[in-house]
Amino acid sequence: MTEHPALDAARLHCRSLEQALDRFRRNDLERIAQWGTALADTLTGGARLLAAGNGGSAAQAQHLTAELVGRYRQERRAYSAIALHAETSSVTAIGNDYGFDHVYARQVTAHGRPGDVLLLLSTSGRSANLIAAAVTARQAGLTVWALTGRAPNPLAEAAHEALCVDTDSTPTVQETHLVAVHLLCECFDAALATPLARHAVTPGRAS
Repeated sequence: MTEHPALDAARLHCRSLEQALDRFRRNDLERIAQWGTALADTLTGGARLLAAGNGGSAAQAQHLTAELVGRYRQERRAYSAIALHAETSSVTAIGNDYGFDHVYARQVTAHGRPGDVLLLLSTSGRSANLIAAAVTARQAGLTVWALTGRAPNPLAEAAHEALCVDTDSTPTVQETHLVAVHLLCECFDAALATPLARHAVTPGRAS
């Protein structure tokens, strides 16, 4: 009996995700642990996280900031995290007056301070507004991290550090980014609980 095409499609999707998560587990867990540790130092030191993306990646960026301002698993204090795309009046005003490529860079100029972290999410790694934000942030003294699809891509190259999901499937990239967001929160909370460990794992910073 021939299986239903929808079931075949679902199995292929799950297989793609399994393969991406396996590569993520083998190659990127240490980087996420480093980011969580560094973010704990950054936010407890009074700096903030800025995050942005487009479309589904915007939703994931806002998911992360909500977990930091609210909480992930356990009760803790609130930390400063801003999803730039959620500033709808700013986004539409900047887009109208300066063009869509500037909607995040101009907000980085307004809100970013040396020592802050900017996290940018893009399945393609080729969104012009995110690349512009990364360049602006680096010039302003922020640390720039990127979650992208397959490397090489311009956003990964513009960031100090990038986690690039090695797959051709855009939905798989987004799903793996969600896992990365949750693991970043997990590592952030673990670092808060063990302050001395925050200095045991520190990420490199590209020039």
